[in-house]
Amino acid sequence: MTLNSLKVKSINERRKRPGDKILYFFIFLFTAAVFAMVAFFVVYIFIQGIPMMSFEFLTTAPNPIEKTIGILPSIINTLYIILITLLIAVPVGVGGAIYIGEYAKNKRLISIIEFTTETLSGIPSIIFGVFGYVFFCTFLNLKVSLLSGALTLTLIVLPTIVRTTGEALKAVPNSYREAAMGIGATKWYMIRTILLPSASRGIITAVILAIGRIVGESAALLLVAGGSAMYMPRGNLIEQIMSSGSTLSVELYRYAYSRGENEVGFSIAVVLLTIAIILNIAVKLINQKLSEGTNEKK
Repeated sequence: MTLNSLKVKSINERRKRPGDKILYFFIFLFTAAVFAMVAFFVVYIFIQGIPMMSFEFLTTAPNPIEKTIGILPSIINTLYIILITLLIAVPVGVGGAIYIGEYAKNKRLISIIEFTTETLSGIPSIIFGVFGYVFFCTFLNLKVSLLSGALTLTLIVLPTIVRTTGEALKAVPNSYREAAMGIGATKWYMIRTILLPSASRGIITAVILAIGRIVGESAALLLVAGGSAMYMPRGNLIEQIMSSGSTLSVELYRYAYSRGENEVGFSIAVVLLTIAIILNIAVKLINQKLSEGTNEKK
């Protein structure tokens, strides 16, 4: 019997240990349980919410006089909040991660920034709401508006973007950096053409996590963005984002908790899930295009 056959036999014997089989069983069991819970959660929401869905429900504003319910203003407010927050948070977050990982040399400063980021990620959102109301709404005189809500959400999602992007940049092999610098490329050129495309999947993941946090946030927005959406969107975009308005998550809270109209809450939840799924698919497609472009360059 050769040495290689003995090694193969010993490996096979280790794989057949009863303890390993039990461990694998529990791993698959817990994975299936998580998948089943998520599937049950989504299916239950759709079953409860779809019966009330209608064209008028999605394309009109609520009318207390006629006692009709519509969520179009909330849908548009939610999209405004998402776009404005990402336009501010993504460049700042990615830029901060690049500075920490590629430019900052003072280890003490880096540790302070990382500690601050970790601390911010653990602060309850209602505290961000109080800060946003005092600073953005009162001190900067932006009042209760969608812009104040977007700026507050920027503070909430920045730690997630910075941490996730930073981990993605660390995962890029140092050989990429050394090869680029070795052929005379500047540091910024190396970051722009090699580092960022290689870390694009991690950056996309950060954006997806940020979108999920934005769509689901309600406590902070109640204080800084407004608690109702009674009117159709105005034609002037600047006027719209400078005025108050509730998002879908805030409307869900108002109907399900404040008014006890659970069927409306489930219908709004269906819309929220649909928007989140569409945005995630769109981001995935963009990531796929970026990956294909990077592969073609290679």
